[in-house]
Amino acid sequence: MGFLNLIIRCVRIYFELLGQLVCWVRFRNHENTPLPPILNPIIQEPAISIATKIRNQQVTSVEVVKAFIERIKYINPILNCMVDNRFDEALKEAENVDNLIKVSSIETLAETKPFLGVPFTVKDLIALKGCKLTAGHWDRRNTTAEEDAVCVTAMRNAGAIPLGVTNVPELGFWWESYNTVYGRTNNAYQTCRIAGGSSGGEGAIISACGSALGIGSDLGGSIRMPAFFNGIFGHKPSYGIVSNYGSYPVVHGEMDDWLVHGPMCRHASDLIPMLKALAGDNAKKLKLDMHVDLSTINYFYIEDAFGSNMTNPVHPELKTAQMKVITHLEKSYNVKVKKISLKKLESAVEIFSANLGSIEGAPRFTEHLTLLNGKKNMYTETIKWLFRFSKHTYPAIFYGLFENLTALDHKAPLILRNKEELHNLRTELDGILGEDGVLLYPTHPTLTPYHDQPAFRPFNYVYTGIINILKMPATQCPLGISSEGTPLGIQVVANHCQDHLGLAIAAELEKAFGGWVSPSQG
Repeated sequence: MGFLNLIIRCVRIYFELLGQLVCWVRFRNHENTPLPPILNPIIQEPAISIATKIRNQQVTSVEVVKAFIERIKYINPILNCMVDNRFDEALKEAENVDNLIKVSSIETLAETKPFLGVPFTVKDLIALKGCKLTAGHWDRRNTTAEEDAVCVTAMRNAGAIPLGVTNVPELGFWWESYNTVYGRTNNAYQTCRIAGGSSGGEGAIISACGSALGIGSDLGGSIRMPAFFNGIFGHKPSYGIVSNYGSYPVVHGEMDDWLVHGPMCRHASDLIPMLKALAGDNAKKLKLDMHVDLSTINYFYIEDAFGSNMTNPVHPELKTAQMKVITHLEKSYNVKVKKISLKKLESAVEIFSANLGSIEGAPRFTEHLTLLNGKKNMYTETIKWLFRFSKHTYPAIFYGLFENLTALDHKAPLILRNKEELHNLRTELDGILGEDGVLLYPTHPTLTPYHDQPAFRPFNYVYTGIINILKMPATQCPLGISSEGTPLGIQVVANHCQDHLGLAIAAELEKAFGGWVSPSQG
């Protein structure tokens, strides 16, 4: 195995160097298109602050919705983040909000509709009635959602107003938001870099102040990676708390626990109110109103997560940012942040891939590519792609090929061994964290990649993906800007239903390190 690991490491390094060369040639003369200045400062405020001003009639919901719509019209030609909108309907709903406020109790509205009149967006994998639900798949380009997803209904019930849907990778199975229906989404800070995926459109539009809040979904890091790349907060809740109903593609079996929907926002103060709204009655399971004494938490960290042959090592600036967090917590709360090593994480790619690809009864990705009408012939599709005849993206084609080459029966010895490894890793980390522990852990090993660079480092998603199959909540927190002008960040992992710990630390890190930094001029 030692020789095989050496070969794998050499191949990874070769592709990394090749990717860097390709990106240097492609982007060496690239001129970044800066985002225009913020014209109305209210769109930068926390959603709960905007809602308070609307309730107190310091500003109308119509004024707020118009301000966000105007912002989207400025930024979307640059970022390509929103792919379908309902602006006219949103303005009518804002008028209704303003009329409701005139005849209602402020206290009652604050309690029952905490986001009354505040705009939000959702990704194009989540049903928003009347808007396109393409999932970035060419054959669904004319598909319109006939009803709201449960999580959208929850936000509407909290008073929020949906503006539209945002871009995703094809079927959500990649970590750069690009498809043949709508094209590619750009990063809010540098247009030559990725917005992430699969909630990449959400990450970009929220960071650029085109939306106050966003609903993301996370199966392998699809909330946390775009939040990291775009310098905002994103929380992957504990499984079973927020309904997945109304999400496409429909997931099966244990994948329904690994996929979760959660909040994405610029300000930590919006995380708990939004999670409460999304969770409904299940919010009671999360102790979100409990005061968290940060001096009583047990803190752990992993510096370089894997030592894996298949992933990049953690970038020095991300290590430095992590150490600043550790130093701050130790000095401010008189705690000791303990370094731990989880040997099984070295096999995280194998564990994640084996478990994700062996769910009994779940359709294969090649079946999803045909919209469950048989299986896509990936070899034919590859030839079509080489001659630019394919309507699928190269990540989808390569993933289908990878699935064909690695397909094993769910009871194959390799699969069973990796399922056991996952169980053992979950048991080990559960024992370390208990009910009062958190893990400070890299959200991603590198700074924000350039467009298409993920193809040369495809397994880096596993820094977030492994947390999904461990069934633990995690909060991505921004930590300032790197020397390259891209966001820094870290994720805070807790045990199941201990979301309140990570959310409390997110609020603390925002105070200590400044949180979201506007990517706009001026």
